[in-house]
Amino acid sequence: MTTSAPSHLDPVELKAGRPALYDARHQHLREMMAHFGIPALLIVDPINIFYATGARNMMFFSMRVPARYLLILSEGPTILYEYPGCAHLAEECAAITEIRPAQGLCFISSGGDPQTGAMQFASEISTAINAFDTTIDRLAVDRFPFGAIDALRSQGFSLTDADNVLQQARMQKLAIEIPYMREAMHRVETAVTQLEADLEPGRTEAEVWAQYHHGLIAKEGHYVGTRLFQSGEKTFPYFNECGDRVMQRGDLVCLDTDALGYEGYAADFSRSFICGDAKPTAVQRQLFALAHEQLETNAAILKPGISYEELAETAWPIPPAYRDSHYSCIGHGLGLSGEYPNIPYKTEGQPYPLSGCIEPGMVICLESYIGSREAGEGVKLENQYLIHDNGIEQMSTYPLHDRLR
Repeated sequence: MTTSAPSHLDPVELKAGRPALYDARHQHLREMMAHFGIPALLIVDPINIFYATGARNMMFFSMRVPARYLLILSEGPTILYEYPGCAHLAEECAAITEIRPAQGLCFISSGGDPQTGAMQFASEISTAINAFDTTIDRLAVDRFPFGAIDALRSQGFSLTDADNVLQQARMQKLAIEIPYMREAMHRVETAVTQLEADLEPGRTEAEVWAQYHHGLIAKEGHYVGTRLFQSGEKTFPYFNECGDRVMQRGDLVCLDTDALGYEGYAADFSRSFICGDAKPTAVQRQLFALAHEQLETNAAILKPGISYEELAETAWPIPPAYRDSHYSCIGHGLGLSGEYPNIPYKTEGQPYPLSGCIEPGMVICLESYIGSREAGEGVKLENQYLIHDNGIEQMSTYPLHDRLR
């Protein structure tokens, strides 16, 4: 296994390369559509739209309100239906053939009449498709509202889930994507440095976590997807969210970065720290040693060609005292967010639920959480890896906390 060198990429060069990045992803998605026999793709998820075209607009808002959507015909145009007054935001996206106004598809955006909005939406989509090819009667769609789905079916379309083709496309990274993922990691690690520097007794979790956000956003980061920054007794069980707890000297503190760091690419690693200048207790050292052993053991197994089931079978055996609270998966894919595959642990006596294998071009994050009720706290570690043809590369280079080693 190799480890990424610190990033020294030219931001000017990366910015200039954005059109080529967007075009490569768009063409890759079209190839996957052809592979799966998808004649038309209709998507509303803002991350999917961004992957397909590079067009970005009000990402958080668009995650809860279906304000904009994209139609791609496998052998025809790509039409973005944009939020009113926002067409100028996507004018430079070469993958987009045409920009049209979007219809309101929910109670809010339709002015309280989503049914009328949905019928108008479906009529416009049908007209756009028929103008190119009247034989297309099958659409792959992602998470549109029920009313919009029903309206599309009323136009005679047979619908299938777009998630398969999109996740398969996003799973294997193109060579042009990797420099942007490296830069995302570099910027997120810089933000974590700022957080660790402010990790002092007497400050609340939220005060310190805000420094992480500042470091991220100041470097063109998009957002943090979770609030996984916790201290003291909140480190067990895992998944407690950042809040107003005042951190104390000697507390264990856990961070999961979960950030979209640059150009929408995620950087996902976890580190655990000791707050203040205290020496860690024997229990804290033991928790850290076990979490580190789990992470390193599983990283040594991870390689191109290994099946998910074999990875699960040969993964580090979690000691009985920590099994009830272990992390939900061995690892997961990463790209513009947490992505396919999500690699589960093997359950004795049950068929393994995930088929397939680790392939070159994937980015995989390996997870470790070791904590127990008896200890009253826990340690979270995670690293991000790029799968090459002949091995793996650790992309996350942020050092482990010296005092816990």
